[in-house]
Amino acid sequence: MMPGMGRGVNPRQMKQAMKRMGISQEEMQGVEEVVIRTADKDYVIKEAAVTCITMQGQKTYQVAGEMEVRPRQKAVQEAPDIPEEDVQLVMSQTGASKERALHALKECDGQPAEAILKLMSE
Repeated sequence: MMPGMGRGVNPRQMKQAMKRMGISQEEMQGVEEVVIRTADKDYVIKEAAVTCITMQGQKTYQVAGEMEVRPRQKAVQEAPDIPEEDVQLVMSQTGASKERALHALKECDGQPAEAILKLMSE
């Protein structure tokens, strides 16, 4: 056992020791929530206490608080505005219906050449 461990650690001595080792820590103010996002879940920590610890130029964040796990909502991808001329071009080059041409254009991010190739390869 190390000397002084049984009596508790003096906060002032601990701060001085950390400073000698080049370690600093700072409490982040005004944090409303911390979100850790994975492929299928969001881990939300509301009213989190966040401490930034800097050691040898590397920053580490310590987060404390109550966590709530939420299923991740898939972002709704906005369809690009497809000009009517592009729909007509895809239709004339492939013989596809308007609906099929529009669907192919949306799948190809509005790129007529890609949509034509896609429909011709089906």
